[in-house]
Formats: sequence, structure tokens, C-alpha cells
Amino acid sequence: MQHQSDPAILIDQAQKTFKVARRNFTDPDIFRAEKDRIFERCWLYLGHASELPKPGDFISRTVAGRSILLSRDSKGTLRALLNTCPHRGAQVCRERKGNAKSFQCFYHGWVFGADGKLRSQPGEESYAADFKQRDSSNMQPVPRFEIYRDFCFVAFDKDIIPLVDYLAGAKEYLDLVCDQADAGLSIIGGTQEYSIRANWKLLTENSIDGYHAVTTHASYFDYLMNTTDGLSGGMGGGYGYDLGNGHAVLEYAAPWGRPVAQWIPSWGEDGKREIEQLHRTLTERHGRERADRIALKNRNLFIFPNLVVNDIMALTVRTYFPIAPDYMLISAWALGPNDESAWARKYRLNNFLEFLGPGGFATPDDAEALEHCQRGFNNAKEAQWNDISKGMGKERPAHNDELQMRAFWSRWNAMMFPEPVPSLKGVAA
Repeated sequence: MQHQSDPAILIDQAQKTFKVARRNFTDPDIFRAEKDRIFERCWLYLGHASELPKPGDFISRTVAGRSILLSRDSKGTLRALLNTCPHRGAQVCRERKGNAKSFQCFYHGWVFGADGKLRSQPGEESYAADFKQRDSSNMQPVPRFEIYRDFCFVAFDKDIIPLVDYLAGAKEYLDLVCDQADAGLSIIGGTQEYSIRANWKLLTENSIDGYHAVTTHASYFDYLMNTTDGLSGGMGGGYGYDLGNGHAVLEYAAPWGRPVAQWIPSWGEDGKREIEQLHRTLTERHGRERADRIALKNRNLFIFPNLVVNDIMALTVRTYFPIAPDYMLISAWALGPNDESAWARKYRLNNFLEFLGPGGFATPDDAEALEHCQRGFNNAKEAQWNDISKGMGKERPAHNDELQMRAFWSRWNAMMFPEPVPSLKGVAA
């Protein structure tokens, strides 16, 4: 897959250049290897605990090609089960979400509890007396399932490091998100689902790329000029950080309103009073410095390999999975404090739809840009390299430099090509 004359990444510290081969976005062999070397060996986001508030609640999702059933059993414990009948392999749960005391496989009628345990099956007198007591008769749990602050993750490598260690520096930024509300956060409404005809890694780059915002989303910034006192808040004052294990974040100031507590003139005096009270509450809870960071700084947080938490004008969770080298499926959810007022919830959802929604200022722009990149990669044989060198060599790269993308690609390269090629100078190991 990787040849000495055909490296995946080129790094030249002296020239301050970092280049990524465009074949990484098109090569079917690389696509197949990613499934085994990355998605089989990382923690992957499944869902948020708030989506299952009551015993019996469940959601079914596809994660890295697996059908997974996330359920809350009668004791309130969350379970992540492989959605496969141990009898003949049919999917047990065919609904996307709901509430049920049990699940019945429609093929032969086997019945399982919300904990995945076999309860009954037709003709059970013809089975061994201890058949229902055997672990192999139950729906099988995923190899690893762990939760951090209501964010539920699964992994298919039973020997993977604990989630809290895997998160590394990303844990600090998840804490900043979750500390917005003492009453906790919940997913609001349903799921936004869409697809992009582009390689999945392009969305990773885009999600932590502060460089494209002003040009790609120029119409949004024109709009803000009329709603935020002429962009008096400005864009900038932020940095990009490598958080370890391939995770990265942009943290920066921006002119849009944040319901967590940054006011804009279009919200009026009533909104100003509400925002000021929210900020006072944050200050009482966390102190002024942390309250200002929670309220006034935006965060685009990326957790390797495919989870993005955008704590910007709204709070969103996005995950995406590759289907083909040039096609991916994306799911996104709005997140908000459980105890926020109707006023704050209204503006939070307005912000979500206005910028990140299917018809918003950002999502269509980004999808168009990524699909044009994918089309441009048809020339990859002759025009071989993407250059993500911006800010390389800086002691503290800005949020619109490209350190965050280099953090991702370094981790990607290490997992895809764990054995360095000593004869190749300048190839990332």
C-alpha cells in the first residue's frame, strides 16, 4: 500500500512544510486499511446518555459498520449490545428508537430483555436445560463500552486503553462544555442526517480548520455585520492545540451570540438581562476566569477519529463514517442545558439552524467545498500533494493556522503505517 517512492505524508522541518498525499483520499486500499487500523482500534462515539432518560428507552445506530443497540435496562444501567440475534444472526431491534421492556427477534421469536439476556424462545423445551443461562444465548455486548460525562463510546478492541486515558487533553475541553450547566446537558430533538460525496478525512480537516471560515462562509459574516454591531467582537484572539492521541481543538473569540452567555444587540435588552444573569451564575460556580472562558470562548473540538463537538454559536455533536473512499454519512445533534429558559433555548436552536442546520449558512458551504476537493483529487496522479504547512514552526499556532490538522494526520499516519521506513527522509513515521 505504501511504497518508498510513494509516501503518505512528507514533512520538512527545515523548510517548515507538511504535505499530505492526495491519494490518501482516493485509494481503495487505504480506505480498506482505515477500517481495520483505525476504526477497529479507536474509541467511537455512540450516543449521549440523555437520549435514554427512562428505563426501557433505546436507540439503534450503526457504528463502523456494526448495528448497535444502546438501551437502558430496568435498573437504569446503560447497555451497548451488538444488535444481532445469537440464534441465526438477524437484527433483533429494527426500530431506530423507542421504549420497550423486551425485544423480540421477528425471525424465530426469541425474546431478550433490555439487558440483552435471553428471556424465552419458542420450543424452549427442545433446548438444553441450562440453555438460557449460557452467555452465548444472550445478545452480546460490544467488546468495550465506557461513558465520560454522558458521552457514550464503544470500541471493538477489547484491549484498548481506558476511555479517560484515550481522551487525553480532549477531556479538559469536554469538561468546559459540560460545565455550562449544573443540571447537565441533553440532546435536543432528533438527528440531522446527511451525506457528502467526499472522503471522510476532509470533514475532519474542515471541522478544525479556522482558515476557511472568512472566505467559505463570507455570506454569514456579511449577515453578522448587520446583527452584531458591525462585528465588534471580531474574529481571532484564539489558538489551535494538539491534545494528544490525534485529538485537537480550536479555541477563539467570535462575534456571534452564545446562549451560554455572550450577548449580541439583536437579542435586545431582555436578552441582555438574561445573558448577564447566566454569566453571574457561571462566575459564582466556577470563578470569573473560567466563567469567561466557558461563556466567551468558542471551541471546535475534534476527538480522533470522527467525533466533533462544536461549542460555538450553538452546541452541537457530529459524527461521521466512511462508506466509500469518496462518500460519507454524517449525523449531528443539538445539545443544550437541561435548565435553560425558553428564551435561551429558542435562540440556541435558531443559532443551530442558522449556521449548522441543513439549510444554514455553513453546512451547505462546507459540503460544496469538500465535494469540490474530492473532484479536484481526480488530478492526484499529477497534482499529488495537499499542503497544510500554515503556522508550522510557530511557538503558538493561531486558531486559523493548521496545527490541528497536522495533529490528526500525524496520528492517522502512525496508525496506518506503524513501521517507519528508515530510508525515506522526511516521511512521517
